[in-house]
Amino acid sequence: MKVLIAATALTGHINPLLSLGRCLAARGDGVVMTTAERFREKVEAAGLRFSPYDDGDAAAYRETDLPAGPERYRREFARRFIDPIPVQAEALRRLVAAERPDVIVAGSLFLGVLPMLLASEPRPPIIVLNVSFLFLDRPDDAPVGLGLPPARTDAERAHYAVLKAGMDAAFVDPVRAHADAQLARLGLPPLPASLPHSIAVLPDLFLQPTVPDFEYDFGTLPPNLRFVGLLPALSAAVALPDWWQARDRAKPVVLVTQGTLANADFGELVEPTLAALAERDDLLVVATTGGRPVEALRGPLPANARVAPFLPFDAMLPEVSLLVTNGGYGSVSQALAAGVPIVSAGLTEDKAEIGARIGWSGAGLNLATNAPAIPALREAIETVLAQPRYRARAASLARAFAGLDAGSAVLAGIDEAVRTRSSLRGIAA
Repeated sequence: MKVLIAATALTGHINPLLSLGRCLAARGDGVVMTTAERFREKVEAAGLRFSPYDDGDAAAYRETDLPAGPERYRREFARRFIDPIPVQAEALRRLVAAERPDVIVAGSLFLGVLPMLLASEPRPPIIVLNVSFLFLDRPDDAPVGLGLPPARTDAERAHYAVLKAGMDAAFVDPVRAHADAQLARLGLPPLPASLPHSIAVLPDLFLQPTVPDFEYDFGTLPPNLRFVGLLPALSAAVALPDWWQARDRAKPVVLVTQGTLANADFGELVEPTLAALAERDDLLVVATTGGRPVEALRGPLPANARVAPFLPFDAMLPEVSLLVTNGGYGSVSQALAAGVPIVSAGLTEDKAEIGARIGWSGAGLNLATNAPAIPALREAIETVLAQPRYRARAASLARAFAGLDAGSAVLAGIDEAVRTRSSLRGIAA
């Protein structure tokens, strides 16, 4: 089978699609991946063919002139994901003509697949792999993006409806209108629902890389949605540091990360975590700068801390006692699959929703802020370390992840989608 993979040019979006691509290539499928040129080496190192498109660095755009809030998030979302639709769609069109793939697999924010999904022309089956929380419209009328747990009472549902009206006006409706305008310029109809909901329901198959236990009850799910668990980890591009091998294994390990996107200011989470635990000689505090220079951390490094630009999470997490994170979906999923409880503090991008699920699931504490105070951070970390219920809940989620063979589930879903669409084409002919 010939497979075309399309990915937004962000590390957290590239990695799960590379993992999927390697699963396909390992069974003999021909795989070509398109994303920005700066990821060529990473794609080719995974053994996949590479075809670049020029996103103009849109995916990494940050709005620095506005404070955190709906207006900033709207501008960032539009610039990163909606504005590249014509360029991405043209890249797909050329690749489909040249490669004649049996199937297209796209990341959930590679919106260049929308023109194909909305057009009436023949196309290969399109499968979307989500790179974030399940962003369907909520049955309790909670607005997507604010990080609200499921409503428990009629009063909460009424309150959520009011909040949703405000969020729709400030973010959801303008984002949908912006996307519809891009689509109209391409001669296409508007989206059938909000942009996130449309991304989930339009493809032939929508793959959600988590377990149902870590998601809210959405009632009847779309028939194209499938939970697949944690995709196989990519082979680590970095080795375990010497200090990791030589550490005192009697000391619990606290791992802290701000990921690879929302890490411009380590004063938000990494530095406060190091400060909060600086006097804890009984702990080893491990930090990663997500590719930025270690020297970007301000102040002296506490004696109980170690730092590296990148760390092989898959090798380290089984021996980690707690993850402190701003809520990146990939690292959160890896931690839970390893049974590691979490303290979360992040509100940008999709992080409010991911943090809310951490708190709701019982696998950790959600501080619901971009910049937690050092005392609050220290208290949350000490609480999760001291109370067994958090690790027990994380262990329960780990068992749920272990019950899903993600590689097999993804491959089976792709094969089924290809067979189904081929059958439909045969009927139509």
